[in-house]
Amino acid sequence: MIENTIELLAKQFDIKKEIINYVIESEKIVKDKYFNIIDETKEYNQYKVIAAMQKAKLNATHFNWTTGYGYDDVGREKVEEVYSYIFDTEDALVRPTIVSGTHALTLVLSGILRPGDELVYITGSPYDTLQKVIGVKGNMPGNLLEYGIKYKEIPLTKSKEIDLKNVVNSISKDTKMIAIQRSTGYSDRNAFTVNQIKEAIDCVKKYNKDIICMVDNCYGEFIEKIEPSNVGADIMAGSLIKNPGGGLALTGGYVVGKENLIELVSNRSTAPGIGKECGLTFGMTRTVLQGLFLSPHIVSESLKGAILTANVYKSLGFKVIPDVDDKRSDIIQGIEFKSKDRVVKFCQGIQSASPVDSYFTPEPSEMPGYEDEVIMAAGAFVQGSSIELSADAPIREPFFAYYQGGLTYEHCKLGIMKSLNNLYENNLVSI
Repeated sequence: MIENTIELLAKQFDIKKEIINYVIESEKIVKDKYFNIIDETKEYNQYKVIAAMQKAKLNATHFNWTTGYGYDDVGREKVEEVYSYIFDTEDALVRPTIVSGTHALTLVLSGILRPGDELVYITGSPYDTLQKVIGVKGNMPGNLLEYGIKYKEIPLTKSKEIDLKNVVNSISKDTKMIAIQRSTGYSDRNAFTVNQIKEAIDCVKKYNKDIICMVDNCYGEFIEKIEPSNVGADIMAGSLIKNPGGGLALTGGYVVGKENLIELVSNRSTAPGIGKECGLTFGMTRTVLQGLFLSPHIVSESLKGAILTANVYKSLGFKVIPDVDDKRSDIIQGIEFKSKDRVVKFCQGIQSASPVDSYFTPEPSEMPGYEDEVIMAAGAFVQGSSIELSADAPIREPFFAYYQGGLTYEHCKLGIMKSLNNLYENNLVSI
């Protein structure tokens, strides 16, 4: 049977057989060692999601939707109830009108912080788009600094860990919120595990229990059996076209946390006095919930793809973050290529493995919210969905490419083969 598959890959996808065999041999190394552990976490999280839906008494009538203001939208309310159960929080805001993870985080920051308050990011520089929201780059109108919100950023230690001593010493009388970015983003560090996040939150709360601890949970949902909201995070945000949307949510974002904080965020999302009471769901309730149902399985598939990617490219001499043996806390796999050409050919190879727009050839270009040119491989059913197989890279030294997603492991494996084949055919890598 494997011979038939190799012939199919070689003929239909124009992949050299030496590349196919190289990836298959790499797969044998990681499969027995890591995949059973991933499946165990998947099983736990799958039961957790089903239990939340049963606790909420989800039924078919919740898939109907209203019009206009969205009054009495029982489906919308049910989605938010399910999210609050899964993430073990007092309340949730889950809306298709939240356009991205950056938007969800912006609602949290602008909804809670007031002029004179201080925001402290304790995980180094946040993701590029958040830097423009805060105002440390780009000087875009409406940024937090323009509204008189103070900002501080705590560098990581030399070993890429949260500098807890420096965090505590940096807290001032104006510090209202500390922010933790779970995912690696466009950096050269591992994603922070839930236990590492817990340690940081415990440290801050011991110093001042009233400081709000916010976690950017993008790319991290269902990687572990617990979430940051289980270990003390006051509020947390993410995107529905990443992990929790399961590849079915067409758009949207979520915020989960304490009820009083969700009220502030919901007032910012609509208007004071309206809050969560309005907001049309545009008939997305079923796909949002079905995607959530599928999410633990799909996250596990993409995680297996990330580990295989790491093993393949590490064996070729490239630095990979996280390393193959590292504990993972997001779906992203970074590869340091040290060459613009390699980054571009890698991303173009991922694009050529896509079911959608496979014949497009992505090139680096300017993107809204980013300082550098960015190349994005994203042949997805949902535009920009990074739980689907995708890769992107800022065109800057040391030329990291960031691979993520994959609705099926087989698609991940094809993407790895196509990316490596593209590098190999352009004499940018040897095997």
